Amino acid sequence: MTTVGAVLEEIDENPLLTGLTLSGGEPFLQPAALLPLARGAHARGLDVWSYTGFTLEELRAQKDPAVDALLDELDVLVDGDYREEERDLTLHFRGSRNQRVIDLAATRATGMLTLLYTDE
Repeated sequence: MTTVGAVLEEIDENPLLTGLTLSGGEPFLQPAALLPLARGAHARGLDVWSYTGFTLEELRAQKDPAVDALLDELDVLVDGDYREEERDLTLHFRGSRNQRVIDLAATRATGMLTLLYTDE
């Protein structure tokens, strides 16, 4: 098992990195474990993205402090489950039309949901 410290050391050793993406499995099933990694990446000036099968609204409705804290550390959230019937290879950073690329930093700043890419 890899520790958060070991991952952050790997990040420190690669000056070409500009971001960290949380994906695979479901990041929001282990938000407390990923929070130190996201915070460490931010402290190093990296952008932090996450993919999730949940929607932002579903995550907020959980009212889980660890989920909320992880959301607060993210710059971008790609939300929604992948749906084969909505597959579109022309989309930016997502595989199906139901998914959204949410600019969480702008969403927090304005109080309104802000999409990074609308592909319209």
